[in-house]
Amino acid sequence: MDGIDVVAAEMRLDGETIELRPLGDRTLDYPADLREDLLAALPPGTLDAETFCRLDTRVGRCFAEAALLGVDLAGGEADFVSSLGQTIYHWVEGGRAHGTLQIGQPAWIAEATGLPVISDLRTRDVAASGHGAPLAGVLDSLWLGDPGFQWKSGTGVPLKSGTGVPLKSGTPDTPVALNIGGISNIAVVGGPEPLAYDTGPGNALIDLAAQQRTGKPQDTDGALAASGTVREDLLTILLDDEYYRLPAPKSTGKEHFNSAYLARALDELGDPVSDADLLATLTELTARTVADACRAEGAGRVVVAGGGVRNPVLLAALRRQLDVPVLLSDDLGMPADSKEALLTALLGFLTWNGLPGNTPGTTGAAGPRVLGSITPGATGLRLPEPATTQPRRLIMRSAATN
Repeated sequence: MDGIDVVAAEMRLDGETIELRPLGDRTLDYPADLREDLLAALPPGTLDAETFCRLDTRVGRCFAEAALLGVDLAGGEADFVSSLGQTIYHWVEGGRAHGTLQIGQPAWIAEATGLPVISDLRTRDVAASGHGAPLAGVLDSLWLGDPGFQWKSGTGVPLKSGTGVPLKSGTPDTPVALNIGGISNIAVVGGPEPLAYDTGPGNALIDLAAQQRTGKPQDTDGALAASGTVREDLLTILLDDEYYRLPAPKSTGKEHFNSAYLARALDELGDPVSDADLLATLTELTARTVADACRAEGAGRVVVAGGGVRNPVLLAALRRQLDVPVLLSDDLGMPADSKEALLTALLGFLTWNGLPGNTPGTTGAAGPRVLGSITPGATGLRLPEPATTQPRRLIMRSAATN
């Protein structure tokens, strides 16, 4: 909830191949008062109808501003806008998702840009008995799951023949894509069927503790965590959460990993925990739970994206936990900071072309579904002829490629 990631991209569908070329990206910070109101609306807070209406409108107006910037990044012309929305609540009970709520009214985007808007991209998957998350498995299976994908490394380490990335003897060559946002999720690609799920907290508890203890929205560069020591007694309490033992597919969010959750863990511990030790422990929690999930899926290499890659302490902890190569998605042509925005663009592109945007193996849905709702722009809605071939690969083109 720091702000809005916006990306412009050019996409082309050629048979089974989608070519994607980023045209530029930016992040717009939420106004400080809006961010505070959004955080206050999360559980254990309450959200009445008036507050909901105001937040939906205010976020929608901010999204409209972001979309106008996106059109500028695209050179002043675009076919549509795709909006994933701002998640307020993700309803999971008994291991099943029953509903999901994203705000940011798309009508404001359509009115500002004159373009059709594809939004509400999670709910159809939930209605089809899926979790509506993580949807990143769609992008990752097309991008990294293609047998022809060309791996490379910028480390200077001699490469194992045919892989492009050094692997230890006997290590399974299974790529796992990891996104560290507020919640961390992985996508296992290259197997018989894609698998993806939320592993647990990414930056959510780290940012929460930083805000509570320092008044800052994040532990910049992991500086506070680096000065502390992991409290194994607190870590044991945190790791005893039932979520980590649930089978995939599964999803979670800040309705679970929130201030009340952290307060309960600290109350159970009883002893005071210094600011630095708390941040060190929560950083270790994210690294440990991600690494446990990657090992359980037989990861041969892990490709990381999301805001967490900018935390060197978290990244170092993850590499310490994993005995396989950990690469940044930037090294493979996918901008780590804008990967989720590019995912949103891809999901919109699939819907625009009448193609399913979920991968049932990753969300648990009963089958493939065309996702989202479309809000018309300034003119009548004119969709292209629906595509008849399901894409099997995604090729990233550099911004300089025509």
